[in-house]
Amino acid sequence: MAKKSSIEKNNRRRKLSKKYSSRRARLRAIARDKNKPMEERFAATLKLAEMPRNSSATRIRNRCEVSGRPRGFYRKHRLSRIALRELGSKGLIPGLVKSSW
Repeated sequence: MAKKSSIEKNNRRRKLSKKYSSRRARLRAIARDKNKPMEERFAATLKLAEMPRNSSATRIRNRCEVSGRPRGFYRKHRLSRIALRELGSKGLIPGLVKSSW
């Protein structure tokens, strides 16, 4: 089980990212548009820099829904490899069969 503080920090980042996503996308579009005047593009870049760092989507870490583990993460199931194996062995994940030979 991961530290509660790490999991909560990541949840705060998700919330902030969702809150600022439209504003961030709009400013990024202005900053990248070569047809806009240089001053307007620079102002958009400065406003982007003033936004909270944790509102960026790249700061979000994929974590297991069960344990909060950040490594060995399967996106399809949103679980870590360890939790996936445990739940698969118990038959709680549809379509997943533990193989043995």
